[in-house]
Amino acid sequence: MTNKARVVIADDEPLARRMLRDFLSTVDWIGDVNEAGDGLATIRAVDTFRPDLLFLDIKMPGASGIAVAEQITHRPYIIFTTAYDRYAVTAFEIGALDYLLKPFGRERVRAVLARARMAMEHGIPPMVARASSVLPVSKPLTRLFVKERGRMIAIPLDQVEHLEACDDYVALCIDNRRHLLNARLHDLYDRLDHARFLRVHRSHVINRTFIQALEPREGGRLTIVLASGARIPASRSGSAELRRAEVRGETKR
Repeated sequence: MTNKARVVIADDEPLARRMLRDFLSTVDWIGDVNEAGDGLATIRAVDTFRPDLLFLDIKMPGASGIAVAEQITHRPYIIFTTAYDRYAVTAFEIGALDYLLKPFGRERVRAVLARARMAMEHGIPPMVARASSVLPVSKPLTRLFVKERGRMIAIPLDQVEHLEACDDYVALCIDNRRHLLNARLHDLYDRLDHARFLRVHRSHVINRTFIQALEPREGGRLTIVLASGARIPASRSGSAELRRAEVRGETKR
């Protein structure tokens, strides 16, 4: 990078702003840093200062972080900051670059900054969907943004065959390809269409429309065979729910 990145930190807590500014002051490719303490001030700061990066608190007075993302005309890379991990899924739904869960440490900030620097160096365009298209939060998700081959792409969730928990990530599995999101499976499952998706194991959610066969295992459990050939083990409770779905005619095979 030839020019240093410009940053806006938006948070209504002065201590949180100061801690993040201290982190950024140790990064040699970060340049000018501006701050804003509420949503309306953030909109003004972003459209006036035109930063490369926006660290954006989701819950702020005046306008929420989601509303800020809707109303700004300049488009920086957005990194949401929040004390509520349930908002992680919303961050990826609207195409934010990443999110920081408070209280966050230096290593997590470094990881986020490394991702931001790579996005800028490779010319990946900032991509944030219009927030009105994903609100209200209770609306089931229809797509998520993921990074692929140096760019952000939208993944329609009806194309996702199954989802798998991988430590602090969720793998979206499509045609034997895996896209990783830094989110928890539990939080993501809460936002899915449960008429289509079923959690069959603490680590697995399957798309019912891709079920090809159900094979019995020991202890009354089932193995789910999906269209790709993937074999997903169902827990005892997941197997019972699959059997109930068969009786109701909800399992697509």
